[in-house]
Amino acid sequence: MKSSEEIMEILAAYDLTGSYRKAAELVGCDPHTVRRYVQARAAGTTSRTVPAPRSKMIDEFMPKIEELVEASAGKIGADQVHKRLVALGFTGTDRTTRRAVAAAKASWRAGHRRVHRPWVSEPGLWVQWDWGTGPRLGDRQVTLWCAWLAWSRLRVVIPVLDKTIPTVAACLDATFRAFGGVPTYCLTDNEKTVTTAHIAGIAVRNPDIVAIARHYGTQVRTCVPADPASKGGAENTVKIAKRDLLPTEVNLRPSYGTFAEVEAACDAFMAEVNSRPHRETRRAPIEMLGEERFRLHPVSAQPYTAAFGTTRRVHDKDATIRVDQVRYSVPHQHAGQEVFVRWHGDDLVVTAIIEGAPVEIARHRRSTPGTPVICDEHYPPSARGVRTPRPINAAEEAFLAIGAGAAAWLEESAAEGVRGIASKMAEAVALAKLRGTAAIDRALGTAATASRFAEGDLRSILDHQTFHDSGTTNLTRAGEDHSLQPGTGGWSGFGQ
Repeated sequence: MKSSEEIMEILAAYDLTGSYRKAAELVGCDPHTVRRYVQARAAGTTSRTVPAPRSKMIDEFMPKIEELVEASAGKIGADQVHKRLVALGFTGTDRTTRRAVAAAKASWRAGHRRVHRPWVSEPGLWVQWDWGTGPRLGDRQVTLWCAWLAWSRLRVVIPVLDKTIPTVAACLDATFRAFGGVPTYCLTDNEKTVTTAHIAGIAVRNPDIVAIARHYGTQVRTCVPADPASKGGAENTVKIAKRDLLPTEVNLRPSYGTFAEVEAACDAFMAEVNSRPHRETRRAPIEMLGEERFRLHPVSAQPYTAAFGTTRRVHDKDATIRVDQVRYSVPHQHAGQEVFVRWHGDDLVVTAIIEGAPVEIARHRRSTPGTPVICDEHYPPSARGVRTPRPINAAEEAFLAIGAGAAAWLEESAAEGVRGIASKMAEAVALAKLRGTAAIDRALGTAATASRFAEGDLRSILDHQTFHDSGTTNLTRAGEDHSLQPGTGGWSGFGQ
């Protein structure tokens, strides 16, 4: 089929020559083509003619292709269709089959296209949540709780280590407090924590999630099973969070070392996406949240704690709790406070109420009596039995003021039982006034590392370091061009 420019050139050539053949020679086409376009113009019809369809060898098999596409709901592959057509006597190529199957699928989709009415949400009415696969921390898989306030488009992403009912309760509480209120409905998937079964197409709610929703004054609704289109807002939140938070080649984000790094990344992600204008509303979600809060219900002052397990009192002295006759450590900031403990498989999950919101503060593997589980990171950085130098007079204060090298020298020399430590300390203070505090501190550190505490060792080390730091050394090193081995040149005249 000729383009519009080519058709105009053909008609212009005919108007100039008045001959089909001469016009064809000018534009480089067949005279019959010139005649067809000239006659079409004379008849007042469009000059862009569509060629008449030609019969194909696959036409007689099209009913079978349409039957297979209909039976598979448009999912069958062209290779499987070609095998069946060959068995029925089709002798064409697989390329012909692929084109016919593609046309049949396009026709099937046109007749089964699903059209959605745009959902216009009201402020304070809906929140959606879903789960996304997060990064791995060693042998543990982190899961991302992704919530989306429908009207203001505010997103909340919380990293968790499981998807149990207590975790759902804690995430809902944290989400509502981030919103500053509770919406009327919560929409999510049909997981076992929310829906236990379907009877006649009706979802049977998990009693635990019903109790949680009743505590906060909201209702939990679920989408159609296996139909993510019915809650697209949360699906997009999961997609965006995974794209930005998971270490991939797309964002070049390095892998996470600790759970705290994942939490910090989620906080940074929420601060970024909630402060920039949304493409639909052209306003920042955090700005729209200020208006939507007036339509949200107040958050309960007390979080829902029934799902967090039993209570334990943290020991005042050692910041531990006792569960099944085994001691487990918790962060020392919670000493003397009440916490909640529960078992999740072989993991002991410890939850505390911090500023009115439940927060998981520790997680331990199950242990046996007589084998306590103590984590060093739960305690302040002060090891038992290790003393740090603390001056009690002016001389000691002047010596320790030199730096860390002086403290290391004092500890090592005291451990070695060196005599005359006080006089050597006074000498170091005097040298520091003459040679500088940094040089003396470095020399003292070197002396402590090399265990050199004799008289004159400090001056010797100081002179050696000063000599090398000056850059005036001219050392002679053996090489291939020069050797220190005496030669035999002196024997060349022997016997002459």
